[in-house]
Amino acid sequence: MRPMSFGQGGPQSQWDPWKPNSQQQPWSDGDTRTPDWAALAEASETRNKRRRLLLVGGGALATVAIGAAVAVAVVSANGDSEASGNPSSQLPSTADIPSASGTDPSFAPTSAPPPLDPKDFIATKSKDTAPLGAQILFPGTQLTMGETVYKKGPTADTTKCASAVNDQGTLGKILTANDCTRLLRVTYLKDGAAVTVGVAVFDTEAQATKAKGQADDKSVIASLAGGGVKPFCNAALCRTTTNSYGRYAYFTVAGFFNGKDVTTKDTQVFQIGDDLAEFTFRQIRRRGEAQASAAANE
Repeated sequence: MRPMSFGQGGPQSQWDPWKPNSQQQPWSDGDTRTPDWAALAEASETRNKRRRLLLVGGGALATVAIGAAVAVAVVSANGDSEASGNPSSQLPSTADIPSASGTDPSFAPTSAPPPLDPKDFIATKSKDTAPLGAQILFPGTQLTMGETVYKKGPTADTTKCASAVNDQGTLGKILTANDCTRLLRVTYLKDGAAVTVGVAVFDTEAQATKAKGQADDKSVIASLAGGGVKPFCNAALCRTTTNSYGRYAYFTVAGFFNGKDVTTKDTQVFQIGDDLAEFTFRQIRRRGEAQASAAANE
């Protein structure tokens, strides 16, 4: 039997130049076709790329395996935290970790005490205990206010407050109703004009404030003459003021020695009255400041 020739039907073996023991197809004399070298080269390149990918993938897997092994080794070196049941969330807090320098020193907070209020010391009899008198409240023989110098006249001091007021006025009843305990008076003069200041003393600030509020145009302190000072403001119209500070209420009456009525044009009389009212306020306030300072230094 004549063997079959390739290309005429029947079984045939594919020849692969990269596969061992494969048969190469013989070319008959009548077959003029040549091998497709481009296809063969493309197939070879595809196989080479697949082989390189396998090598790269294998290297990456090996790297991951090595990293996992190192991580396991680090965990083991740190005491195998998972196996011992002490995860990082159970580590001691910062407050539980001792300081490298030991216990930090602590200091108790300090603050200066609040300053004492001078008015508190002249608001009630129980705290206002400093010596008091007309010569203490109005010392010296003259008073300088700005550029003006006033000569000091007589002084008076009585516990019968109603006896030192104008008999025809309302001040006596007001002082008595509010329990005035003492009345101090002093007179200052300059150039034919004079002023008498009367300081009524009460046990509490509330009493002094009430007496001031009840005073009216007829609440007039009696002018104080004597010691070379002529009487004034006995019949003529004079200028008066009323005020209070702490447990003290103070009043002024100012006018002329010649008996002339005071009008709004008489600035000299207004000035002497305002200056002595201001000075009286300052003296009462200084009394409180001195006692507050003494208490703070005890």
